[in-house]
Amino acid sequence: MAEKKSKGQQRLGELAYEKKNYYETASEEEKKEIFSYAEGYKTFLDAGKTEREACAAAVALAKAKGFSEFHFGDPLCAGDKRYFINRGKSVVIFRVGTKDLEKDGMRLIAAHIDAPRIDIKQVPLYEEGGMCFLKTHYYGGIKKYQWTAIPLALHGVVVLKDGSKAEISVGEKADDPVFYINDLLPHLGAEQMAGKAGKIVEGEQLNVVVGGLPYPDEEVKEKLKLTVLDILNLKYGMKEEDFLSAELSAVPAFPARDVGFDRALIGAYGHDDRVCAYSALTAVLDGESEHTVLAMLVDKEEIGSEGVTGMQSKIYEDLMEEICAAAGASFRRVRFASKCLSSDVTAAFDPNFANVYERMNAAMLSCGTCMSKFTGARGKSGSNDANAEFVGEVRAMFDRAGVVWQTAELGKVDAGGGGTVAKFLANLNIDTVDLGVPVISMHSPWELISKADLYSNYKAFLAFIP
Repeated sequence: MAEKKSKGQQRLGELAYEKKNYYETASEEEKKEIFSYAEGYKTFLDAGKTEREACAAAVALAKAKGFSEFHFGDPLCAGDKRYFINRGKSVVIFRVGTKDLEKDGMRLIAAHIDAPRIDIKQVPLYEEGGMCFLKTHYYGGIKKYQWTAIPLALHGVVVLKDGSKAEISVGEKADDPVFYINDLLPHLGAEQMAGKAGKIVEGEQLNVVVGGLPYPDEEVKEKLKLTVLDILNLKYGMKEEDFLSAELSAVPAFPARDVGFDRALIGAYGHDDRVCAYSALTAVLDGESEHTVLAMLVDKEEIGSEGVTGMQSKIYEDLMEEICAAAGASFRRVRFASKCLSSDVTAAFDPNFANVYERMNAAMLSCGTCMSKFTGARGKSGSNDANAEFVGEVRAMFDRAGVVWQTAELGKVDAGGGGTVAKFLANLNIDTVDLGVPVISMHSPWELISKADLYSNYKAFLAFIP
């Protein structure tokens, strides 16, 4: 028999706010949907270890749903399902709706598909100490020591001297070799361990082991290097000079895996931000909408959204303007009427490192997708700070659709901070707020999320684009 609540307890229940664990509130049928949706996501993660591969995986899913490629100048009409590829490294998947663009605007979801990694330098190959190495330059914000002594795969493209392109992916299959970055043994590591964590491993020490077999010719000086070059030439047509026009990256050779006895969590490389990219993509592919909706899966967020494939590129404005022109609508008026969810991950509260979180305003694992009114550092530097009216509007959308969601800040005020692509879209005069999945061990080679939060993100996007 339930204990009778006092008047004050009843009143507190009516007025107070508390976060809800999605697993506790979900029906058994919804739990099955949560777990089923996660399987597709894990497949997407394993197929897309780089932004190029994630772009290709997204396009494959779009094609399977009847979307076709768009080129500037193509006609567009209501009901069209299209995708636009930007240099093979970013993609916009969109539906042309029936609602008046100038009055109702577009519904935009922006996420990024690049992730921290170890890039190979343009003149990388050398041998020393019985090993052959590739020199590297890390990409994005990483803890360098986390990338040593783990199996790595090599992914990317090489444009050969004749203009042809070789695609490389080695280290993912069970019978593939993997690659490796050395670390110092603890027996000799006293001086190393006495230093600051950021200096335990220096950037120029992140050299990737790629060989150790001498070429069988006594007259050759660099035998290990020649063996590697010979393999690359026979398999891909490469010569050493072709590294000059290559984009190669070392990424963790781990597949996405369920974590925990209950399989409630997913461990994988690249949750940041492919967890948001996948849920944005599938929402646009699955959701029927009267609005014109775009899922913008972009590159270069981890290094400031620069360049021709980053969110600051004018190409995304050009595409939106092209859609407006096809409808005879003013781009300026459409932008003012449009709304955007900038979808990037946030830090989930970690009880092992509780001192950097302000618990009342921290994202909790399995409590649903997380809205961040602002990001930035310390005094909100570099942030889009969404207005209360738009937050209220999005809140109402989610509540009407029964979306389990929460709000959070990225750690304590003076603990650090981070940014997203939100400010670049807001600069176009588009109301924008951040929404994304809480992540444990963000930017590490193997991050952790909850399947419930992944599914909540998807449901939130469906609610946003009707």
